[in-house]
Amino acid sequence: MRDTLFCIGSVLVSLVLALMSLRYVTHVWLLAFIYSFQIHFALAAIAACLVLLLLKRHWYGYALLAIAVTLLGHGVIMLREFATPQAHAETPALFRLMSFNIEHENFTNAGSIADFIIASNADVVSVLEAAPLRPQLARLSGTYPYHIGCGAEINECDTLVLSKHPFVEKKVSSLGELWRNRLTRSVVDFSGTKINFLAAHLTKPYFDDFQSDELVDLGSAARAIDGPLVLTGDFNSAILDPRMQRFLRTTGFRTAFPEPATWPVKAGRFGIGIDHIFTRPPLRLKSIERIEDNMGSNHFGLMAEFTVDP
Repeated sequence: MRDTLFCIGSVLVSLVLALMSLRYVTHVWLLAFIYSFQIHFALAAIAACLVLLLLKRHWYGYALLAIAVTLLGHGVIMLREFATPQAHAETPALFRLMSFNIEHENFTNAGSIADFIIASNADVVSVLEAAPLRPQLARLSGTYPYHIGCGAEINECDTLVLSKHPFVEKKVSSLGELWRNRLTRSVVDFSGTKINFLAAHLTKPYFDDFQSDELVDLGSAARAIDGPLVLTGDFNSAILDPRMQRFLRTTGFRTAFPEPATWPVKAGRFGIGIDHIFTRPPLRLKSIERIEDNMGSNHFGLMAEFTVDP
């Protein structure tokens, strides 16, 4: 019986590890979910290997354990690769940013979300799937008199950018060919320092290669911008995904380590970060934290403060 269980378990663990390892050989968009959860699957494989070794001490069980530990270690290394040194605690923040995918059918909580935004003390707010906030715009304008989306620049309400300060520049464009007007670019002047903002909403990675095309367009938009730049949005992928890795390497963006987990909400802190706040020098993250109340959304929001290197 032990031999049978060991054999069945070994086959299942081998299949999982093989699927995880395909990232090192070729790109398979159907496995994007597994790529983003590499650390989680590696931990599960390690636990399974320990159970197998309790059933039977065999060289194949030890080999599987070694592979799982290697995949776990490389997952952590890949996360650390894009870590940015945080600003010193005593350095005053130049501005505060909120980014939140509120879920496009979350009308019940729209009033509470608007209240939270007003009380957040954020200078700039990026809201995705923002249709529930359209009826709240008049109230929000008392604190955030400037906005892009939901009738300003575009009528669509997928991406909404709110600002306490006037926009020096603003532009809305599309990413890829599947969705329209899911990228906003704005420039805000903070005490003589102009900060560039990009807010993006990408397609789910397991919808063919649409996300790859969107990342190419997003990378081109980012590289065309000079000066301090912050990129926020819902990427629907963790930075462990090979396409996200390539995007970050070619654009020079950095983020916090570890990133706050934003999805799925039921997993809490044990989820993954698919909503990101990326910076590019000389812009530096002073702090980043998850908004603990998801307010009915299927994502957690993020709140961050920034400084600029001299």
